[in-house]
Amino acid sequence: MNAEWKFSLIPEAEDRGAIPIDADTAYDPAAGYGFAETAAPSKNEDMRDFWPGDYFVPAVKTFLVDVPYGNYEVSVTFGRADRPTRTTVKAGPGRLVLRDVRTEAGQIVREAFAVHADDGRLKLAFSGGLPGVRTVELKRVPLMPTLFLAGDSTVTDQPSGQFPYAGWGQMIGVYFTSGIAVSNHARSGRSSRSFITEGRLNRLWKYLKPSDYLLVQFAHNDEKDNDGGTKPFTTYPQYLREYINGARERGAHPVLVAPMHRRFFGEDGNIRNTHGEYIEAMRQLAAREDVPFLDLAAKSKQFFEELGEERTKEVFFWAEPGQYANFPDGARDNTHFTEMGGTAIAGLVAECIREAGITPLAGFLRQDK
Repeated sequence: MNAEWKFSLIPEAEDRGAIPIDADTAYDPAAGYGFAETAAPSKNEDMRDFWPGDYFVPAVKTFLVDVPYGNYEVSVTFGRADRPTRTTVKAGPGRLVLRDVRTEAGQIVREAFAVHADDGRLKLAFSGGLPGVRTVELKRVPLMPTLFLAGDSTVTDQPSGQFPYAGWGQMIGVYFTSGIAVSNHARSGRSSRSFITEGRLNRLWKYLKPSDYLLVQFAHNDEKDNDGGTKPFTTYPQYLREYINGARERGAHPVLVAPMHRRFFGEDGNIRNTHGEYIEAMRQLAAREDVPFLDLAAKSKQFFEELGEERTKEVFFWAEPGQYANFPDGARDNTHFTEMGGTAIAGLVAECIREAGITPLAGFLRQDK
């Protein structure tokens, strides 16, 4: 199977070696590429059958290319001779990779990003105020490092039927260059313990390779009194140590991420800590094990308090009845995020990585973000 492809999406961008297509080029299994749309958005998070075109309003077609498993550098050129353009690009399960790329009439801009393809197809969707994609190039890069994520619903790739819900892991790719790809294994409702007992960590071990990174964020569900629950200074660090040791055994780099705070304000206008001792327990474990510690708890506290109680509703998923088709009754969620909120939290994670000086991971962060 090919390791490189180039497609031209408008006549003025056609050149030698490029495959000419447009939005009316239907996906053809024999050709291995083309545009398609889903029958309906998916609400089953574990099915992983959601396409990026369903994460726009209105939904758009998804560009599919059959590819081998691996990491890909994707280069996209934008621009039209006769008008300005504004384009946002999403990949895979609704992951934001390029946001609001703008060109003036006659201007051409090239942007690159990385995509981790794990199910035999690379999926892209283009939308925005005036989308203007000229060409798309794909190149498989076998030695490209991967940023693996393990966590809960605040990290996960939320299914398309839950849009505009978004985990920060779904949005983090927009902050990285094309030198590293993201593979998000987080799932809703999981704790540091249940992620292991359900076999999810073992599945992740099958893909992790030397030079990769493993970011681990748990606590929201560890705090619960159920089969996934843990205790902050005993079983919680015990299970987290399995992630640390497993990554190191495979030559990869573990990183612990403190859970962001929920939207609960005290009468003094400050965020209340609903995580109890779990944040401190993770901090102490990171120090003992000499593992980078990203204090997303402190970052989110500062961010939420600067916004205030009312404006944080724009970060968390607060919606009026009828505002979103997937949630006709509206929502008042003080734990999970909108797409905008997930992007903001991902930005805080990127800040933590840069400030912690994690190398070479910090070197993959975009300088313009």
